[in-house]
Amino acid sequence: MRHLLLVLSLGVALAGCQMAPYSGETQRDESIEVSDVNQGTERQDTTQPETPPSGRGRVPRQVEFPAEQYAALEKSGSAALSGRLTLDTSSGSVVGANETISVAPITTYSAEAAEQALAGRAVERADPRARAYTHTTRTDGNGYFMLQGLPSGNFYVSGSLVNPTTGQRQVVIHETRLNQGQHREIDLSR
Repeated sequence: MRHLLLVLSLGVALAGCQMAPYSGETQRDESIEVSDVNQGTERQDTTQPETPPSGRGRVPRQVEFPAEQYAALEKSGSAALSGRLTLDTSSGSVVGANETISVAPITTYSAEAAEQALAGRAVERADPRARAYTHTTRTDGNGYFMLQGLPSGNFYVSGSLVNPTTGQRQVVIHETRLNQGQHREIDLSR
């Protein structure tokens, strides 16, 4: 249950707001091992959070929700994104079966959440208005996912799964660009 909460909180946290510059990369992945972000515990490498967590082990947001920037973003469109969530481990490839996948516009608001997630921390819940811009789905039993009706733009695509070698949940985040009418396939793996 706590892993489901981690994934759901990551999806909600990645809800975007004002546009951040796009790095030009079509896909970038980073992965962390999380022992339990929702409980405010440390990363496996035992580094301490730079900002003390607020209620429920969450780091206070530093970026305020900019309603004007959100108003300029589209909530839906004709793009589609599909792929597979996997993790390569020393004992072989692990499939992210029945896991949540989140797609959120790359913004300063979502960038803050992504940065914290990659550092093993969760920010306070996103403003409810931001959730309308985040698209989520679940992977099937083989780790495959499909999202349709996405707007064009630059997005974070994220998911997490447990590494059976360490027992730790790993967050995987890729950046991607979608154009109207485009169907992009992504290998959401680490």
